Amino acid sequence: MTIRVLVVDDSNFFRRRVTEILNDSSELEVVGAAADGQEAIAKVKELRPDVITMDIEMPVMDGITAVRHIMADNPTPILMFSSLTHEGAQATLDALDAGAVDFLPKKFEDIARNRGDAVKVLQQRVAEIGRKRGIRRPAPSSFSTSASVSTSVSTTTSRPSSLRTPPPSRTSPPPRRETPAPSTGPVPALARSAPIKLLAIGTSTGGPVALQTVLTSLPADFPVPIVLVQHMPAAFTKAFAQRLNGLCKIEVKEAEDGDTLQAGHAYLAPGGKQMLVDGRPGSARLRIRADDSDKLTYKPSVDLTFASVARTYGGEVLGVILTGMGADGREGCRMLKDKGATIWAQDRDTCVVYGMPQAVAAAGISDRDIPIQDVARHILRAFDKG
Repeated sequence: MTIRVLVVDDSNFFRRRVTEILNDSSELEVVGAAADGQEAIAKVKELRPDVITMDIEMPVMDGITAVRHIMADNPTPILMFSSLTHEGAQATLDALDAGAVDFLPKKFEDIARNRGDAVKVLQQRVAEIGRKRGIRRPAPSSFSTSASVSTSVSTTTSRPSSLRTPPPSRTSPPPRRETPAPSTGPVPALARSAPIKLLAIGTSTGGPVALQTVLTSLPADFPVPIVLVQHMPAAFTKAFAQRLNGLCKIEVKEAEDGDTLQAGHAYLAPGGKQMLVDGRPGSARLRIRADDSDKLTYKPSVDLTFASVARTYGGEVLGVILTGMGADGREGCRMLKDKGATIWAQDRDTCVVYGMPQAVAAAGISDRDIPIQDVARHILRAFDKG
């Protein structure tokens, strides 16, 4: 079945360019286009597309506001186009909070080393999220956090003020995407002979919301360190870590070379680099390495980080693979499993893209497949805190 796409951007040239690329795929068909958020809302009601590509900065109504309206009235998978700047990262994270499921850099040269690869990435990403049905509405309420936590930014362009939609307030956090309530049934205890000394989580497409769902449920006295690998550009990881830190009880930071792993702290691998763990449990440190090679698709790579975790911690690890495209993490999880580690994967129904978790589950590596809303409960039960 063909996946029907609505392209939203205020640049006529960019709309044409994206339309040509998507229509060049036998899986995709662009059924309409819109030049601003307000027009996009009307086109969604009229055309009922399977996927929307959305710019952030537009006149009349910006992309973030449009995402909120669409997700409230006609929930549809939305791929945002973002600039690779600090401001672009903040605005893209706001869009993901509003209900968008993924993002790509707007400059194609930032997606891949050559145009052909960039075209394939765009086509594949739109097709993958277009296959996902049952997108949920975002919750109408905001996070109950302090004003200092908010990272919302104005996403309007320098158009006449009469045409602008008021930007999100900088003093109120963005609304949170709705997640089903955790189940109330008992969580099975973890049968292990050795203690868990590290929690390692890997994710990609849909990961920002999934990580937020899990990490915000962990207590400040969480008993072990946490390493996080999220496929994300370098301009985004610092802003994402700061946002998580403001929302979570645990401490979250973008990892730096030489960081000593501490209980109750989560370390997010910086985009464009590789994060390795070395030393020994109790005094392990992070090594952040530049990676200009063509050998690895993902920078950061879940496989590389998990492999280093296996060497340092052996089987004293709980590894969790969340939503994401591809199979990154499968071989790292296999190495951990061979050492005696426990491996869990997010279940199919709650993944934005059931790629990385499926690779782990299909290889027989995963011990449990868990809905995202229940992952934190299972983690806490593993440490006898649930």
